[in-house]
Amino acid sequence: MDPLVALSPEAEPAVQSSQAAQSVQAEDHPIPAAAPKRRSRAPEPLSASLQSLLGTVVIAVFVITFVVQAFQIPSESMENTLLIGDYVLVDKMHYGGDGAHLGAVLPYRDIHRGDVIVFRYPVHPSEHFVKRVVGVQGDRIRLVEKQVYVNGVPLREPYVQHLENNSDAWRDNFPRLDFGASGVNANWYQEMAGLVRNGQLVVPEGHYFVMGDNRDQSSDSRYWGFVPRENVVGRPLLVYWSLRKLDDDDPPAQTLADKLMHLAYVIIKIPETARWERALRLIR
Repeated sequence: MDPLVALSPEAEPAVQSSQAAQSVQAEDHPIPAAAPKRRSRAPEPLSASLQSLLGTVVIAVFVITFVVQAFQIPSESMENTLLIGDYVLVDKMHYGGDGAHLGAVLPYRDIHRGDVIVFRYPVHPSEHFVKRVVGVQGDRIRLVEKQVYVNGVPLREPYVQHLENNSDAWRDNFPRLDFGASGVNANWYQEMAGLVRNGQLVVPEGHYFVMGDNRDQSSDSRYWGFVPRENVVGRPLLVYWSLRKLDDDDPPAQTLADKLMHLAYVIIKIPETARWERALRLIR
């Protein structure tokens, strides 16, 4: 039987020397490091997209509720200051003070005679009207042959137009207590009787007497009463777009296809119906 061969102690240094030589060679010729792998960007999770969308909606709701809101003019009562088809931006912060604590910080101001305001219609608050303020609290209002008198002084109104030559006893000579005209709100007629002094209507505290600039074709305070301060929404700031009414006698579209066809027709007609000269016009 062959005996086991013991490892020679003299052989170990030779192995170590060989390893050292390999290490020196490795240092003389370093192996280049591998380039880091680019990680592909993980897709944005659905929850983050929803949060971003929700944030945008919240900001939009805040702006519409407290800062500015768009309206379209549907009637001729404010011509020629505002025309049918005008699209206006309403500054909802202009009169926002109303005694609130923020009134000392933000640039709020009181409503003055001659201001154009948007407000919730007192008879049906879900509807919005736009008129010009003719009388503020304490003012005494009277019309004689279409001329407005405030506190006994004729009111200068260069923005007013009278298009009808006929005379209307209620419209042109106001207030009247000897008869009730067609179109006059019954509750207003009864309330008005207690507010007339010496033939003049006295505007109570916290209310405004308003009229349209197209004075002969305006449903205003002569027919339904005062505007309470809390009904005021804001001040029309500018006309950002305006379209003439289309000469379209077709009945309103009922189906989705009809509505899309009508929309396409409106878009095609924009070069003809747009009032380019009214775009971005300030309202005074």
